[in-house]
Amino acid sequence: MIDWLKPRVPDPVPTIDLGGTILPIMLRRHRTAKRLTLRLAPDGSEVRITMPQWARSADAVAFAHSRREWLTKQRAKIPEKTVPAPGGEVLYRGEALRIEWDESAPRRPELFGTMLRIGGPKEGLEKRLQRWLEREALSLFEADMADYTAAAALDPVPVGLSRAQRRWGSCSEMARIRVNWRLIQAPDFVRRSVVAHEVAHLVHFDHSPAFYALLKDIYEGDLPSADRWLKEQGRSLYAALG
Repeated sequence: MIDWLKPRVPDPVPTIDLGGTILPIMLRRHRTAKRLTLRLAPDGSEVRITMPQWARSADAVAFAHSRREWLTKQRAKIPEKTVPAPGGEVLYRGEALRIEWDESAPRRPELFGTMLRIGGPKEGLEKRLQRWLEREALSLFEADMADYTAAAALDPVPVGLSRAQRRWGSCSEMARIRVNWRLIQAPDFVRRSVVAHEVAHLVHFDHSPAFYALLKDIYEGDLPSADRWLKEQGRSLYAALG
């Protein structure tokens, strides 16, 4: 067979050993990137590098290995994944709810103070809890959206749920906002700061001084505190559910 007719075999994904755990190094070229940016996936499953178009893959991989100690420490900070179970807890708006399971109770969770009652078979309990949290999240996101679009003198826009692994919110050029459903677990002031951030992008599709001026004007809370909470505790929102 002529060599140029042979199918191209993809290059193997580079890996890195972090404390005995082998993780893939995912490389992503970005047209506006000016330097290598290294981060760990929120769930600790992979190392991610954003690189300029002109950068060499080998250099990016070497950069990751040069930061092995830092990556290992970051991964150690990620809470171990827990599976919600009867008698256990699930986070909701910054508070821990106790899971009260009764097979004869309605399958759809019901909230009673700090107790979340749920019925049906134990099998599928995690999925039912996640669906409930997602419904609650969407309802709150829509209410937040209405508040902030009104504050910015805008008409409400469609809002949807995101399951992104590294972004809490996004605003498309089609004026549609998506917010990470896991923010239903965070305190209200944190969740609302993300929605306000995306609403401000409806007016300023950048991070210019005008953008931050609008965000400060429409958001009622302390932005540095909300940003700090996400930076320090955001990964904990990935410790439970799918």
